[in-house]
Amino acid sequence: MPLIPRLLRVNPSVGICTGRWSLREWRLRLRLQFGVVLVLLIASGSSVARDWVQYPDDPLNTHKAVSRTPGRSATQAGEDPCQILNRQPDKWSLIDVIEQALCHNPQTRQAWAAARQQASQVGMAESAYLPSFNFSMPISRSQNTAGGGISNGVPVPGSGDLRTENTRVAPTLSLNYLLFDFGGRAARVEAARQALEAANWTHAATLQSVLFAAIQAYYQLFAANASLQAAEATEKSTRKALDAAAYRYETGAAALGDKLQAQTTHAQAKVNRRTAAGNAQASLGTLAAVMGLKPQASLQFEPPSLTGPDVDREKDVQELIDLAKTSRPDLAAAEAQVKATEAGILQARSGSLPSLSLVGSYTSLETLGVSSISSWAIGVQVAVPLFTGFNNTYQIKSAEEQVEMQAANRDKLEQSIAQEVWRSYYTLSATRENLQNTQELLDSALQAEQVALGRYEEGVGNIVELMNSEANLANARYQFVQAHYNWRIGKAQLAQALGRLDMDDVAAVDGPGERRIAN
Repeated sequence: MPLIPRLLRVNPSVGICTGRWSLREWRLRLRLQFGVVLVLLIASGSSVARDWVQYPDDPLNTHKAVSRTPGRSATQAGEDPCQILNRQPDKWSLIDVIEQALCHNPQTRQAWAAARQQASQVGMAESAYLPSFNFSMPISRSQNTAGGGISNGVPVPGSGDLRTENTRVAPTLSLNYLLFDFGGRAARVEAARQALEAANWTHAATLQSVLFAAIQAYYQLFAANASLQAAEATEKSTRKALDAAAYRYETGAAALGDKLQAQTTHAQAKVNRRTAAGNAQASLGTLAAVMGLKPQASLQFEPPSLTGPDVDREKDVQELIDLAKTSRPDLAAAEAQVKATEAGILQARSGSLPSLSLVGSYTSLETLGVSSISSWAIGVQVAVPLFTGFNNTYQIKSAEEQVEMQAANRDKLEQSIAQEVWRSYYTLSATRENLQNTQELLDSALQAEQVALGRYEEGVGNIVELMNSEANLANARYQFVQAHYNWRIGKAQLAQALGRLDMDDVAAVDGPGERRIAN
């Protein structure tokens, strides 16, 4: 019979072991049954074992350095948008859109999970400061058969040999505790902590990217809807021009060419209106995707208020570049990566130095029915790497070169940030100046179109003048809409370039003290 089933053999009616065993052996078998079941449960990693042993979830509290939810970074404080679950307002405001995106966009969840994973890496590095205990329980069954010369044993039927059988159990508890390793353990912890710092800053940068994507998609949706309204208005005005040209043609006051040219312009306006309708639906799908939702026509959004800029609130571009160098989370993440690789050099150097550990063990050897022996040992162990085939040498060089690579990446990012701030600043300045220009352009184009239509209906103007005024009006409407939403998107883009785009930074989106522009 196999060893384990035999050891665990139990009479189901009375619940005790059966067989030709002494009382002492019965007790040992019961202990073995309990030990084997416990070891098998723990080794299997089953939920029963976890619930039974009650392992702590975060015994070293490393996850306290990470945000509790994906919607807020570890460097922020205040209300967490993810505490409000299943948000389904009748009309989504801009703040609702941002909170939904921060909590449910896959990018924020991915960056948050990466930070939590790195927090676990910190716990793994810190565990080197604690002793490790290991328990093993080898169980063996042996049989010896020999001819004469032994006095104990069971006769083998049909021969003069004697057979002896033994069951040995040797539970062993061992201890290993690293006492000193010339800073290698501390370097691993420092590298893990700096990597966690970088992961937290990366999460913060991802939040800003998603926040900007939500703002951009929100304004682009209303810009697309406004462009659709402008296209519909242009279609109506070209219809009036077509009706006027058709009437004059039927009365003999205009040539057929006037009617055909008006028809062409009206047909183009209908094409533009249909294209604008498709763009509006595509913008709705983009916004829903940023929010982590499926596109659906039932989604309704509160329109933003069109406000003009306050010039006094904007700073000099060089001052903004200097501000970005201290505020950008991705630059802080790059700096933390440099420090993590610097700690890696110390870790690599410690690999070629001795280490001192405290070791110990306790073993109880039970041979059923024969003997019981216990032993223990405790002492210190010195490990000296004498020669590793130059492995440590190249590990140190690799760590040094990795520091240089991370430092170059940081410097490259710093240059990119300065360029991004510069570009965002002057793009915003241009769109800000165009707000009033597009308002004046729309007013003059609307008056010119009305005058041209009136002149044509009176027979004073010509069709070329009317069609040009219609084209100018359609272009003015489009530029007016785009200027306002491009300015608001550019404002958020500059805030992101500065590293200041945040849920609490309402001024980056709808700053206080701004004057409303009359439509």
